[in-house]
Amino acid sequence: MNDTFVPDIGLEVHVELATRSKMFCACPVVDSTYDKPNSAVCPVCTGMPGTLPVINKKAVEYALRAAIALNCSIAESSLFARKNYFYPDLPKGYQISQYEQPLAVNGSLAIKSDHGVKDIRIRRVHLEEDTGKLSHVNDGGETYSLVDFNRSGVPLLEIVSEPDLHCVEDVRAYCIELWTLLRHLGVTSGDMEKGSMRFEANLSLRPKEGRRMGTRVEIKNLNSFRAVQRAIAYQIEQQRMTLRENKSVIQQTLGWDETLGVTHPQRSKEEADDYRYFPEPDLPPLLVEKTWIEEIRASLPELPFARAKRFVKQYLLADQIVDRLIEQKEVADFFEACMTCGRKLSAKMVANWILGEVFAWVKQQNVGFQDISLKPADFVKILQSLESGELTPNTAKKILKEALAGKVSLQSILAKEGIQRICDEQVIQGWVKKVLEDHPTEVQAYRKGKGTLAHWFFGQVMKLAKNQADPGVVRRMLERALNELRKKS
Repeated sequence: MNDTFVPDIGLEVHVELATRSKMFCACPVVDSTYDKPNSAVCPVCTGMPGTLPVINKKAVEYALRAAIALNCSIAESSLFARKNYFYPDLPKGYQISQYEQPLAVNGSLAIKSDHGVKDIRIRRVHLEEDTGKLSHVNDGGETYSLVDFNRSGVPLLEIVSEPDLHCVEDVRAYCIELWTLLRHLGVTSGDMEKGSMRFEANLSLRPKEGRRMGTRVEIKNLNSFRAVQRAIAYQIEQQRMTLRENKSVIQQTLGWDETLGVTHPQRSKEEADDYRYFPEPDLPPLLVEKTWIEEIRASLPELPFARAKRFVKQYLLADQIVDRLIEQKEVADFFEACMTCGRKLSAKMVANWILGEVFAWVKQQNVGFQDISLKPADFVKILQSLESGELTPNTAKKILKEALAGKVSLQSILAKEGIQRICDEQVIQGWVKKVLEDHPTEVQAYRKGKGTLAHWFFGQVMKLAKNQADPGVVRRMLERALNELRKKS
């Protein structure tokens, strides 16, 4: 790679907030994938004359949760503005957003880069409304476009970073860290396939020894981590080639073609003046009381970055394992619930089974981790039975799949498999006695001090019991018998 030029990259991230109603009206937020087009619209979100918008308090709360978690300074008074431009999916001819006085500014987000932990500055966090959705149709050679206003007016949070990112790897780390944070906060579903998070990258190159930034371009509407990486990598190389040929980079807005893997010009880059921003006359200033800010701050969960550090220290897990556990709050919560119920298991064993077998089942069934019905206590019971030797790995995997399906209880599954724990002390005592009688050489070695044979005796008793004996009772009966042997030594 040519290191003559240094990329300066800033991201604008549009986040669809997980409210039940839209930003300025009572229309429900619906899933555009399944719901009938234009079924969740009203005069307000379609911009009919004489209508008045009303601010959604829950959207403001979610925005504050994100801004506080991003270490921002919160404005006690912020303004909404009209961002004027004309496009078929914008029914009012303008978008209600925030401009000169946003909700929050001057924050930061810590990411893990190849050079350690790095703080990325957040320039601003502000609220706005989403646009509608265009569908382009080619029907028998006739082309036309359809517009669905169900998404029009859905609350968006825009998070704008400073150009503190200088390589594709750091961009990916920033995107994933922000996605993880917002999902932990419960402010968005983060489902990028449905457009819940969309990225726009501002990118320029400058000479390695220079400090003045170059001419920037904006890459619009990137809807996956992969698209962000590929588009930025492609555009960095394009600008390098342009600058090496002593040509000038043109300031413009670019689109990304995922199929071809190239960017393409859309229009000359707009500046703020092109949008003719002015204060929204139908909305008063948004006033946020300090007491409300502090209430929200106190209600925040443990944030992912801090939780990851604790997992590494408390459970002695590798960073790579912890990163995968922390990525989804539901997974991290499930892991911790497993570690706090019943007899302690190896954290590595629990994590590996979650990230391996459970994740594989979730992917195969095409469901979310939050949709599994398996209780942590039942999951632990399966792993304990595996650890004790009561279950073989293959049987444990089979039982786990049935338990994940959630059609019957774990107890029913174990009964069907013929795995019923025998707890009768007299029966188990008889098995212990037989094992000791059948292995006099090992008994003699144990009496002479070879204490590790206790584990071997345990395995022989479980084998004799066809893994149906309760491991706890076996240990207790075996320990009692072995203590008697020590007394006779």
